Amino acid sequence: MNSTGCPFCQKNKQFEDNVIIQQRYLFETNHFFAIKDNHPVTEGHSLLISKEHKEDYFSLSNDERLDLNEAILNLKKSIDSEFHDITGFNIGMNCGASAGQTVFHFHLHLIPRRDNDTDFPRGGVRGVIPQKMSY
Repeated sequence: MNSTGCPFCQKNKQFEDNVIIQQRYLFETNHFFAIKDNHPVTEGHSLLISKEHKEDYFSLSNDERLDLNEAILNLKKSIDSEFHDITGFNIGMNCGASAGQTVFHFHLHLIPRRDNDTDFPRGGVRGVIPQKMSY
């Protein structure tokens, strides 16, 4: 998908007029903006979204990847300052339809985790294939 019709590109272009996005907005860097996820997995679940239309992580430039590392750390600090019961994080990126990507514009999920938020957390991101979580 190109940027025409891309929901994240449209949100970025309409940011100033979009009250819902403004309420979810956290901060921005040179290449990304951070918002609270519209369908959070846990309280504090947030997204880093590329300002330019890039399909996935593998489409980012070296400068963008360096900026992304700083953005992840800043987003973690932001989430930690709001919630004091966080004991871990999952960092997720879906790259390609077979990996579960449904919006083909780069975005990274930073999902705060808490003790006992699931019965069996072992395996974490391996849970994309449930029978492979436990090893």
